[in-house]
Amino acid sequence: MPFRTNRTTLTQYLIEERRRYPGASGDFNALILDVAMACKQISKAVAYGELAGLHGEHNAEEGGSINIQGEAQKKLDVLSNDLFIKTNEWGGHLLGMASEEMDDPLDIPEGYPKGRYLLVFDPLDGSSNIDVNVSVGSIFSILRAADDEPTPISHEAFLQPGSKQVAAGYALYGPSTMLILTVGNGVVGFTLDPTLGEFMLTHPNLTIPEDTQEFAINTSNSRFWEAPVKRYVDECLAGKTGPRGKDFNMRWIASMVAEAHRILMRGGVFMYPRDTKDPSKAGKLRLLYEANPVGMIMEQAGGRASTGHVPVLDVKPSGLHQRIGLVFGSKNEVERIERYHAEPQKSRDSEIPLFAERSLFRD
Repeated sequence: MPFRTNRTTLTQYLIEERRRYPGASGDFNALILDVAMACKQISKAVAYGELAGLHGEHNAEEGGSINIQGEAQKKLDVLSNDLFIKTNEWGGHLLGMASEEMDDPLDIPEGYPKGRYLLVFDPLDGSSNIDVNVSVGSIFSILRAADDEPTPISHEAFLQPGSKQVAAGYALYGPSTMLILTVGNGVVGFTLDPTLGEFMLTHPNLTIPEDTQEFAINTSNSRFWEAPVKRYVDECLAGKTGPRGKDFNMRWIASMVAEAHRILMRGGVFMYPRDTKDPSKAGKLRLLYEANPVGMIMEQAGGRASTGHVPVLDVKPSGLHQRIGLVFGSKNEVERIERYHAEPQKSRDSEIPLFAERSLFRD
C-alpha cells in the first residue's frame, strides 16, 4: 500500500495554528489532542463490536440503562462516555465537562489541576445503529469558562450560545475513522492512519456548496410536520415539473454525524424540525451536544445552520439538555426554508391543526 510521508499530522496542524497567537499557552492544543485520543480509543472499541461483547444495551445492574434523555443506553454509549472522561479529566486543561449521557456536569476530580475550558460532548452519536453496523460518531464542543467561575461547576457555566464556542468537531467511525475540526478558522478533516495511530490531514479546506439537489428528513413524521416544512419537501418531491424545476434525491441515515459528514463532503440539507408529534418537546436534537457543534462546523464551512428563524449559534441555552429543531447544510436551501417560516403560505387546510399557520419552532 502506498503511503504519503509528507502529510501534516493533527499535532503539526495545531502547532501551526497556535503560532498565529504568540501568547497562547498550549493548553488548548493539548485539550484537542486529548479529545482526539478519546476518539481513537472509541474507534477501536466500535471496530471490535461484538467480538468484545460490546453490542446491545447496557446492563441496568451496572449503573442503569436509561440516560437523562429517557433513551436506552447501549454498552458502547457507556464505554464511550467513560473514555471521554478518563482521557480528558487529568490534563489540567478543563474546569468541567458535560455529556449527553450524564444528568449533571462533571467537576474535575480533586488532585487534578484545573484549567479554563469546558468540554461538552455526545460520546457516541447514532448508537441505535451500532448493532446493524452503520457509521456512528462522537461530537464535541469546547467553551471557555468564566475567569471567576466557581466550583463545583454549575449548569449555568455551560449555558453559552454556540457563537461562544472556541472549537467544535466530530469523529466519524466508518470505513475509515475521520476527525473533522474547526478552531474558528475554517474546517479541516483528518483521517486516522491505523499503522501510525496518527490523525493525518487529508481534507485541508472543507467547504459546502451553496446549492444542492439532495435533502435529508425522516418522512415517517410527515403527518406531524408544520406547513413550512411540508411545503419545502413537497416542492422538492415535485421535481423538474414542480416549482423548483429540478429533481432532488432524499437521504436518511438516522446518524447525525454521518448525515453532517455527507453534507460537508458534497452538499445537501438536513432537517430535524420541531413538529406536533410531542408538543412538550421543542425538537429532537440537543442544542449543546449536537446542534451547536455541528452548527459551528457548517457555518465555518460556508453553510448555514438554523432553527428556522435565526442562526442556531445565536440561541441562548436555557438548560443543559435542551432540545431544539435544526436545519443545516447548503446555504441557499437553508435560507429558503427560513423564508418559508417567515412568510408561511396560506393553506386551504388551515383549519386542520397539522397545516395551521404556525412557526415550526415556537419560542
